[in-house]
Amino acid sequence: MKKCRRCSKPATLHITEIHDGHAVAVHLCETCAHEYLENEGGEEVSNPAAELAAKLEALVSDDDEESQTCCSNCGISFSEFRAQGRLGCPNCYVDFRQDLMPLLENIHEEAIHQGKRPLRSPGQTEDQARLIHLRTEQRDAIGREDYEAAAELRDAIANIEATLLRSSGPGNTDD
Repeated sequence: MKKCRRCSKPATLHITEIHDGHAVAVHLCETCAHEYLENEGGEEVSNPAAELAAKLEALVSDDDEESQTCCSNCGISFSEFRAQGRLGCPNCYVDFRQDLMPLLENIHEEAIHQGKRPLRSPGQTEDQARLIHLRTEQRDAIGREDYEAAAELRDAIANIEATLLRSSGPGNTDD
């Protein structure tokens, strides 16, 4: 996130000005933007520090464009992602990790996803996840023609299904 050119607040207004044939980006917070726009025709009050900051901003933005990294898998650059709002492939998350982490923390207030489980019956959700895993293992065992392992997995699946059936049956008063 860009900071205001005049103060350290987050910039909300982004203006590109042309000075002597060079584009200069001006980033301002809401307060400084009002002052900037109230000046005659948008002319900024002569301030050597502001001019120096604008020149440094222009140099930094030129360097950023030249050293722009691209995804090693799909070739999308980070600036393309910012323009589109969409990454090109799952590998982009690895290649752009340093740039994505501040964005994710800003948007979600966290950078780690903990996941959620229903408060009502968390055990049942774990059993259902285990069932999916066991069924996948059973299909793999059948594909390998390991019928003994497939039979053991079938029995484990039947036990979990019976447990789930008992917990969600008509005698259950969780509803």
